[in-house]
Amino acid sequence: METPFPPFEPNGPDDSARGPRLREIPLRLVFPNLITILAICAGLTGIRLAFENRYELAVSMVLVAAFLDGIDGRVARLMKATSKFGAQMDSLADIVNFGVAPALVVYVFALDQARSLGWIAALIYAIAAGLRLARFNVMAERENKASWQSEYFVGVPAPAGAMLVLLPVYLGFLGLATDRTFAYLSSIYTVVIAFLLISRLPVWSGKSEGNRLRRDLVLPMMLGVVLYVALLMSYTWEVMVFTVAAYLISLPFGARKWRRKYGTLTIEEPGIGDDDIGRHI
Repeated sequence: METPFPPFEPNGPDDSARGPRLREIPLRLVFPNLITILAICAGLTGIRLAFENRYELAVSMVLVAAFLDGIDGRVARLMKATSKFGAQMDSLADIVNFGVAPALVVYVFALDQARSLGWIAALIYAIAAGLRLARFNVMAERENKASWQSEYFVGVPAPAGAMLVLLPVYLGFLGLATDRTFAYLSSIYTVVIAFLLISRLPVWSGKSEGNRLRRDLVLPMMLGVVLYVALLMSYTWEVMVFTVAAYLISLPFGARKWRRKYGTLTIEEPGIGDDDIGRHI
């Protein structure tokens, strides 16, 4: 027979035998993680579409994945929804969307004709993207950050690398013959982009708080952005080729600006060396 009163517990109720207590989580904390998951889905779908020979959709999905992966952190900060779980999710999404997905898409489209050399080039790029992201995470965890970190990247950032490595695909869409010679040249280009990712080349980020735009240039800049987006929608692959070329041309100018300010060609800064690697493996 059940007693009408609960048993007496002199030390208070014992919750250890109960399961974990569920609690409500604000939706704003979940929303950035949903963006990250959508980015992973887009990147993986791009890989599938590439194997189905639907290359234009595949590249579009990879670029969408890179875009979503680039804004989820900003959305989290804007909504004050940053968390350690979200940071770990974002890191896992980065290696898929900026490393694995672009490497496989460019391999299926062009590098496979170079046989083993093409696959080695794709592997090198994917590993380089992972190393680049690991170095970024190590630098982000440092308590005392250098003043230049708000103005320069160490090497080409992974999102830009994903855009750059797909150049052979853009050229193929414009009618360039994707024969074996093209595959070998694309393999060399892929390795070069991988090297730029893990290099210590100073790459201007444009995020410095000291960068200000003159008032009379605000409206022309906004008009220029609108014109760029309109051209991108109408002449997608021509504009992507132009964007890649412009980005690559800008790299020496960023390095030149660094040299004038700091006197070196590359970023030689303590805290990114063996001690950091050993501590974070």
